[in-house]
Amino acid sequence: MIFIFDERLSDSSLVETIWRTQSERLGAFTSIAASHWEMVVSRYQGKTTLTVRGPETKATSLDVSIVGAEFFGIIFKLGTVMPYLPAGALVDGDVDLPDASSKSFWLNGSAWQFPNYENADTFVDRLVRECLLVYDPIVGAVLQNQPQELSPRSGQRRFVKATGLTRGSIRQIERARYATTLLQQGVSIVDAVMRAGYADQPHLTRSLKYFIGKTPAQIIRKTEPEQMSLLFKTEPFP
Repeated sequence: MIFIFDERLSDSSLVETIWRTQSERLGAFTSIAASHWEMVVSRYQGKTTLTVRGPETKATSLDVSIVGAEFFGIIFKLGTVMPYLPAGALVDGDVDLPDASSKSFWLNGSAWQFPNYENADTFVDRLVRECLLVYDPIVGAVLQNQPQELSPRSGQRRFVKATGLTRGSIRQIERARYATTLLQQGVSIVDAVMRAGYADQPHLTRSLKYFIGKTPAQIIRKTEPEQMSLLFKTEPFP
């Protein structure tokens, strides 16, 4: 394994999960599609960087070229927005926040100490207090098909601005991640098609190749050399 992930829940209602890992060896790695944005802190040879990564709309193959780099990330729930740097501006991209010192970075004109796996919740709470992290209730209403004050068109525009993706795109990504989880748990391809809501097996195969970077058979065999990024979503999308 190139990476062995640790993962934990957060005390914050705005956070999906918190993870950490370290590169153990060189090799090929697949970053799978993800509808959530995240903050990632990386450390290597005394250099620390905080990167804000946007949603990923497809699987991407990467080469891990260094060993011993440490990573820790905070994945935010859909609807969580950083007004200073919204997810809509970072789809399939990322940005490194500038360093203020070896132990801090600049965010919205102020120096912030780099967070870590243990104090991530305190860091998120401070972002909320400073109004640098907010939740847009329209996103939750759209995801759950609940009534909203805005017109459907206005609600969709606000949804895309907050998440960077349409509801349909998010549903496709989350369905592929859910199907992958089922296959990893030993569910047959036929049952995965039915439980994840695909039309047929070719539909499942096309979806997983695009969003996950592997066919259903490759996921079941677990013999492919390329490791995938963290797969934290285990529930079907509404």
